[in-house]
Amino acid sequence: MNRTLVLVTALAAGMTSAAGVAQAAAPQTAAPSAPAAPVAPQAVPAKIALIEYEQAAAATNEGIRSLQDLQKKYEPKKTQLQTLSQEIDSLKKQLQSAPATLSESERASRVRAIDVKEKQLQRDGEDASNAYNTDVQEALGKVAKKLGPVVVKYVQQNGYTMLLDNTGQQGGLGVLWAIPGTDISQAVVDAYNTASGVAAPPPSAPAAARPRTTPPPTTPKPAAPPK
Repeated sequence: MNRTLVLVTALAAGMTSAAGVAQAAAPQTAAPSAPAAPVAPQAVPAKIALIEYEQAAAATNEGIRSLQDLQKKYEPKKTQLQTLSQEIDSLKKQLQSAPATLSESERASRVRAIDVKEKQLQRDGEDASNAYNTDVQEALGKVAKKLGPVVVKYVQQNGYTMLLDNTGQQGGLGVLWAIPGTDISQAVVDAYNTASGVAAPPPSAPAAARPRTTPPPTTPKPAAPPK
């Protein structure tokens, strides 16, 4: 499932929950005995807020810690793939430096061995990438779902009439320009960190401004074996 779709779904769920609580808390009035006179619509001054929702979820203390945990989880796989890549490079160098007296059958055998290992590297790298992306979606989706009510509360308390998600999407239409101060991403992150009670990561840990979409075990695209 697309990561942005997961986060948007989580946001919708969080906002729906917050709206339901607000509606339940609102005082109920008795039904009028006669229909009220129609009220002419009035123009409401627009106050638009922008948020980079995907980045905000990842930039919370909880989001950063979740991504750091995933980095640690996939560190052994990264080491494994790096070792396999180095082994392939070594086999290629050995083949390139092989004496001219090397038989054709032996040369073909070495080429096949390199090809097998390259396919394994490609397959294992893709599996690791898919697994990592799935874990990122799940981890940030949980944060995004809890972030929704915080966003709703913030925009309501600050008198905003519209909220736009400015998370960049390939092929989508984003906000090209906005008055400084309309982006509430950092304010929402700060509010969420305060409400969640999750402590900030150690200063040495890198901040997660945007969730990674490729796993730590980055694998090079296999090159054609030397002939």
